[in-house]
Amino acid sequence: MRLFVSVDVDPLADAIADAQHRLPDAGGLRFVDPTDAHVTLKFLGEVAPSQRDALDVALSTAVDDAGVGPFTLTLGGYGVFPSLDYISVVWAGVREGGPALTRLHEAVERETTTLGFDSADHEFTPHVTLARMDDARGKAAVQRVVREADPPVGSVDVGEIRLTESTLTDDGPEYETIGRYPL
Repeated sequence: MRLFVSVDVDPLADAIADAQHRLPDAGGLRFVDPTDAHVTLKFLGEVAPSQRDALDVALSTAVDDAGVGPFTLTLGGYGVFPSLDYISVVWAGVREGGPALTRLHEAVERETTTLGFDSADHEFTPHVTLARMDDARGKAAVQRVVREADPPVGSVDVGEIRLTESTLTDDGPEYETIGRYPL
């Protein structure tokens, strides 16, 4: 099973689609399905079914250790990874709820690395991926929008983190929630 831990923002699908429509119809830009929008707390990769019980315990412990209760998550503005010079991902940023997401990420990171999962190799930047840039044909247009636009996206109440299975298909990834951990 290919798994990740996330905070899902399902109710914002229409607002995320609107944010995507503000981006240029640039060559090389591939939009993600707004109904699958989420903030990834930890990508776990391939997980053996035999690890599932231990993972459930670890994620429940992480939620308890983070000390985060239900909160409001507000998205807005654009950003890119890894840089404006070389764009691979275009994202919507987190305007409110960032500290709660960071505490959740840190707790999930601690618990999952204890189970033997690799630690993150980059700093945590809470975001929702809007598009991936497959090649640089539309880079200048994307750079311009990211520098000049700062659209509000929307807010959602967060009351849980999720464990999600990602199945890669020719039409893109398909996600299924296989675990929920209330805050």
